[in-house]
Amino acid sequence: MHPASLKTISGQFTNAIMLALVLGVLGFSFEALAQKKKQGDDRPAIVSIDLVKKEIARQSVPVIGRLIAAQSGVVSALIKGPVEKITARVGDRVMAGDVLARLQSNSLKWERELRAAEVEGAQARLKSATTQTELRRQVLKRFEDLKTSAAFSPARFEDARLELAKAESATAEARSQLRRARASLALADIGVANASVKAPYSGVITKIHTEAGTYVSLGQPVVSMISETGMEIEASVPANRTAGLTTNTRVPYRIGTDFKGEAMVRAVVPDENPLTRTRAVRFTPTDASQLGAVAANQSVHLDIPAGPAREVVSVHKDAVLNKAGRQVVFIVENDAATLRPVTLGEAVGQRFVVLNGLKPGDQVVVRGNERLREGQSVRVKEKAQ
Repeated sequence: MHPASLKTISGQFTNAIMLALVLGVLGFSFEALAQKKKQGDDRPAIVSIDLVKKEIARQSVPVIGRLIAAQSGVVSALIKGPVEKITARVGDRVMAGDVLARLQSNSLKWERELRAAEVEGAQARLKSATTQTELRRQVLKRFEDLKTSAAFSPARFEDARLELAKAESATAEARSQLRRARASLALADIGVANASVKAPYSGVITKIHTEAGTYVSLGQPVVSMISETGMEIEASVPANRTAGLTTNTRVPYRIGTDFKGEAMVRAVVPDENPLTRTRAVRFTPTDASQLGAVAANQSVHLDIPAGPAREVVSVHKDAVLNKAGRQVVFIVENDAATLRPVTLGEAVGQRFVVLNGLKPGDQVVVRGNERLREGQSVRVKEKAQ
């Protein structure tokens, strides 16, 4: 055989041996991988579960309301006169009874002195009339004691009786004048007191309506203020959604993104807006002290119940998977995953209402269910809260 042919045959033989060795190694590797995969498939899948629940559900609709101050408005002058001093500024927080402004009161004080003098004069006249009445009563008594005496004079007795009646009438008139004088003094005291415009409740000054030196009339605005405490929430709710808003019904609300709370229905105002077909509903926050720095007319987002509460079976949203156009869940039975088709209703928070396929107490997989297979063994790591 030609040497070149021998060399060619030898090379082909060597390549065949190398190919066989490579295929043998690859076959061993594939078999090892398959064996490893099989062993991995036999290990339990680690999952988290949640229970199917029977609970009271209430479908809700979002409504935007606003904070309403329990007390706000204008503080007016209770008497007329020039303003002497404004003691409050916009933004000041004041307590009930604090002086906000003062009106000039010199004339009021002297008028009060005049009324006090009239009271003293009326008291003196009443004392004099009372003394005269007592004197006339004693004279009449002496004449009565002389009725059986020869010195008794019927004419003088009748005169004494008339004088007593006259004295009693004068006493009654003096007493009436004293009451009138005291009433005038009380009015003067009120005028002096009202010269100081005081805060009717605790709050914040929002506007000053006058200045020192300005003459104000009775009832003219002096300042405006608003109370920061006792705020309520008012929302215009569609009339067909008010059926579930009975007194003391609790609804969740939030202010911005930082605060969440709960409020109770205080009243549904029986007056429907014909343009929007809504009714005003007032809510009282259950813990108004937690509101913090809020302002009147600030927006509030509420979740209003759309209808009466009802008992439903619900499943957590994370348990629901879509496979081949069907909604399914994995339930854990005897440490194995079982695929269960379900029929779902509306969403209630983080859960779905179950119409068919599950019962209360079923353990459904909420984490680790994406790669589960029917019948695969599982190990529960935790129960979802």
